[in-house]
Amino acid sequence: MTTAATNKDQGGFRAGGLTAVVDYAVASHARAAAVLVLAALLAFLPGFFQIPPMDRDEARFAQATKQMLETGEYVDIRFQDEVRYKKPVGIYWLQVATVKAAEALGVPRAQTTIAIYRIPSLLGAIGAVLLTYWTALAFVSRRASLLAGLMMATSIMLGVEARLAKTDAMLLLTAVAAMGAMARAYLGERRQAAGLAGWTLPAIFWTALAAGILIKGPLILMFVGLCVAALAACDRSVRWIAALRPVPGVLWLCLLVLPWFFAIVGHSGWSFFAQSVVQDLMSKVISAQEAHGAPPGYYFTLFWVTFWPGATLAAMAVPSVWAARREKGARFLLCWIVPAWIVLELVITKLPHYVLPLYPAVAILIAGVVDPHVLARERWLVRGTGWWFFLPVIVGIGAIVLLVVFGRQLGLFAWPFAAGAMIFGLWAWRLYAADGAEHSLMRAMVASILIAVAIYAVILPSMTTAFPSAALARIVHGADCKPPLVATAGYQEPSLVFLAGTETKMVDGADAAEFLRPGGCRFALVESRHERSFLRRADAIGLRYAQPQRFEGFNYSVGRAVSIAVYRAEGAP
Repeated sequence: MTTAATNKDQGGFRAGGLTAVVDYAVASHARAAAVLVLAALLAFLPGFFQIPPMDRDEARFAQATKQMLETGEYVDIRFQDEVRYKKPVGIYWLQVATVKAAEALGVPRAQTTIAIYRIPSLLGAIGAVLLTYWTALAFVSRRASLLAGLMMATSIMLGVEARLAKTDAMLLLTAVAAMGAMARAYLGERRQAAGLAGWTLPAIFWTALAAGILIKGPLILMFVGLCVAALAACDRSVRWIAALRPVPGVLWLCLLVLPWFFAIVGHSGWSFFAQSVVQDLMSKVISAQEAHGAPPGYYFTLFWVTFWPGATLAAMAVPSVWAARREKGARFLLCWIVPAWIVLELVITKLPHYVLPLYPAVAILIAGVVDPHVLARERWLVRGTGWWFFLPVIVGIGAIVLLVVFGRQLGLFAWPFAAGAMIFGLWAWRLYAADGAEHSLMRAMVASILIAVAIYAVILPSMTTAFPSAALARIVHGADCKPPLVATAGYQEPSLVFLAGTETKMVDGADAAEFLRPGGCRFALVESRHERSFLRRADAIGLRYAQPQRFEGFNYSVGRAVSIAVYRAEGAP
């Protein structure tokens, strides 16, 4: 019979490499930060440069930024001729800065390279990982803080947002910064130990709020405000807010955010607020905007996937967290999570990333009970650690099957990474009893990175039929004429505008034929549903055209196969 001591020795041997990394990292804050940045880069960079623009939000954000660069208009926000007032200007300015920096460094075709527009999201995600570590230090040990940061770095949801040129990774950064500063003000006694007395905490808090407002409007105020309200209800006091210097803080926030708001009001009147607050924000609360409705419980259900691998320990952490609920630290973290989670579950419009700013608090709570080894040991909860193995199996095999069906290739290079993820997930599950939660969690984090390599670096870039815009843009820009002018009938995704050009026309089949009539460097992209009307009008006007190139693929935005012909007037120079 194997003794407990033998189990421990074998467990230490089996997990020695990963444990040594943690031991090295917790020796200093600088080492911890370096390990977290390295882990984040390993998790976020696979596929970052290879995946084409994603429809529809990412492509809309990137195209609006590209138009700012083309026109030199940095106050107004537009997608082609339509105003885009759903979000403030912050993310667009960050993307403008990265594109301009890339152009200054001589990067070719910087304005149509989607990876450059994703850099603010990458930096936001890395910053959020580091700030999770910093925030956790107010509650738990350095080792547990490192685990919390690693849980964020390897979580599936943050891995997705780090690769998309939109607002949510940067919003997460601002939210964690604000909540970390507020936590230190609330805990009070730890402020001096953390070396953040005086004006430093207020500066972090109010600057983060201002940045969050410029990134995504009032959403950050909801997370902070609900937490403050919940703490006030629990404590029957808000005297600790004085440490954040609210009067000069509000003045500083206004100084940062009001100039652009005044500028956009002067440019467009009150239409920005009408669209962003009334049409966008309020419509999400009372109706299912863009068919994204879901019942309460949606985020709870998705949590076990979107926060994997950390989520696997969440159920086992609940008894210990509940027992500590009256402690100031646990109370703050629960007030960070619970009120906002309930509100988001009740809002009609739901998207998976809406709860992302709550995940750092979840990570800290889990890490706090992993560190002293007080996770629940009930058999039915421990069996849940099998999710470390089953998710890589489901995701890895499912992604390879999709590649075979839609990409029409085997994707053999992805197989070793998918298999590695399954093996590490199996080790995490089967060795949990022998090695403990920390070692198994570290193995599951390795599995998360390996599955990210398989999916983002190999499988998605190989599914060329799932990215019609990239294929069509290559055809157009590969022609022997410059600059190409494009009209598209039927297939009208934002990524095509980003890649083919801002002047891309959205038309029907008949108008696509008319578009080709002047000849020259003009292309009509005609989906099969519009091809009959295109050909009928082409015959009526005597249009002569060359044999079209045809793209057969799948439009995931609408969930159907597409067949698109690329027409060009015959004899065009």
